[in-house]
Amino acid sequence: MIRFTPAALAVLALAAAPVLAQTTRPQAPVQRTTPQQITPPAAPAAIPAPGSEEWLRLRGETYSAAPGSEQDPAEVAETIRLNAAIVARNNAAERRENEDIAAWRVEDARWRAEVARLETERAQWEANVAANEAARLRYERERAAWAAEVAACERSPRTCGTGTPKD
Repeated sequence: MIRFTPAALAVLALAAAPVLAQTTRPQAPVQRTTPQQITPPAAPAAIPAPGSEEWLRLRGETYSAAPGSEQDPAEVAETIRLNAAIVARNNAAERRENEDIAAWRVEDARWRAEVARLETERAQWEANVAANEAARLRYERERAAWAAEVAACERSPRTCGTGTPKD
């Protein structure tokens, strides 16, 4: 006969724990409803004004301010100081952001002007290249015509005058 020790029982319990955790408990059968049995949700009587006690309560807020007579003057002063520091930081951040935006706009305008200048230079360079190519082609045509004329003169020297190529 095999005797189980408490350690063996603990190991078995640990091994069976995931299986037991995955089993589902029996549930009540789901009752099907027909379209006639469905009732629409009740509409709220009136929508509370944003910020009102009722509006806050509907959103789960439970805070309500104590009357001024019950507030600690030191705490109120500290709150005012903290709020003023937050406002000052926000104003400084907004100022820095506006300065950064202005600096970006200046730099963007400078960049756009530089791009426009470079595009103009590129267009001028392309025009110069096209003009140089046209001049080269014209020179080559004139040179070929002159070479043909010289060749013709060499074949019959009596009919040609002495000419030089046009440069």
